[in-house]
Amino acid sequence: MELVFDILLDALKDTAYLIPFLYVTYVFMEWLEIKTSDATYTTVSAAGRFGPAIGALLGLLPQCGFSAAAATLYAGRVISRGTLIAVFLATSDEMLPIFIAKAVPIEQILALLGAKFAIGMVAGFLIDIILHFTHKNSTEFKIHELCEQEECNCEECCCGCEGDWKSILIYALIHTIQVTIFVFIINLILGFFIAFIGEDALGDFLKANDNIAIVLSAIVGLIPNCAASVAIADLWTEGLLGTGAMLSGLLVSAGIGLIVLFRTNMEPKRNFSIVATLLVIGIACGFVTSLFIA
Repeated sequence: MELVFDILLDALKDTAYLIPFLYVTYVFMEWLEIKTSDATYTTVSAAGRFGPAIGALLGLLPQCGFSAAAATLYAGRVISRGTLIAVFLATSDEMLPIFIAKAVPIEQILALLGAKFAIGMVAGFLIDIILHFTHKNSTEFKIHELCEQEECNCEECCCGCEGDWKSILIYALIHTIQVTIFVFIINLILGFFIAFIGEDALGDFLKANDNIAIVLSAIVGLIPNCAASVAIADLWTEGLLGTGAMLSGLLVSAGIGLIVLFRTNMEPKRNFSIVATLLVIGIACGFVTSLFIA
């Protein structure tokens, strides 16, 4: 019974801190939908050119609130796919608190954060450039489609209540509650799953030879639960995981962001392509790093 209570409490904590990020994001998107105009599109598109750099910087902040916000913004096509990838690659979930608790030298922490920022930014810009030239980088807002898929009738706010902040705040709250409930349920399921297999089993899963560990670490990093980043960071600080394997796992460890992406962006094929992109980048960077750092 105590285990069930602990899992429930962890799921509540992991979900609760996302609420302000999601709510502010939805308020912004509701406002943006109301203010839709040529000038608005031009302004957002211009700012979007620097999106991967800004996204990678925000992704470095502890926890994964910004990855959840980025997934929501991407679902409404407010940000580009490159910016989303940049945020996901820079996000490290529980990495920073673990490293601080384990007294990892500050220069090593800064070097890792710098690497994640650089990889996220460069990958984001390259992805946006490739999608631009292949004409696959959508620049059309899809915020209204989020309303339609939730069937919350918030198009009434978008179309008939211009400047009505009360309506904006209410419908943003509706969206936030819907996504929060979904995230909590997934967190709860993952919590029971990880409790069943055990964090030690995750560690054993990663303790293979260096080359295999890089791939396995990236796979574990995709688990949208803090246990994944905790296991990877712990094993590295204990010397049981190479730097390349640690980097591959933490690069793809976007935390709750992946759950929110699959909940808000109703395009499974595109969502899986984003996951595949994260895996390829994480594994490639892991192998390159292992060539220079043990």
